[in-house]
Amino acid sequence: MIYTMGEVAEMLGENASAIRYWSNYFEKFIKPQRNAKGNRLYHPEDIETLKQIQYLLKNQGLTLEGTRQRLTEDRRTVDKRVKAIGILKGIREELVEVRRAL
Repeated sequence: MIYTMGEVAEMLGENASAIRYWSNYFEKFIKPQRNAKGNRLYHPEDIETLKQIQYLLKNQGLTLEGTRQRLTEDRRTVDKRVKAIGILKGIREELVEVRRAL
């Protein structure tokens, strides 16, 4: 499936300008397609990379250059952490729903 810039921004809870900036800055890692109008279209792999970038910038407090370096050197570890955080957030949402139901 392919996602628009707005859909990706909503998924990540970021504004579209941040997604656009990251796409340009990390062009080695993110390669969105463009439609006839020139709009960016993101594949699931691009979204996973954007999640990793968001994690490193927002949670780990790295700079843009530090994030680029980490993705180059140790991407597998970053990917595992981002996936673990996603799973934990899903579990938390389910627990909140159970609590509401009680």
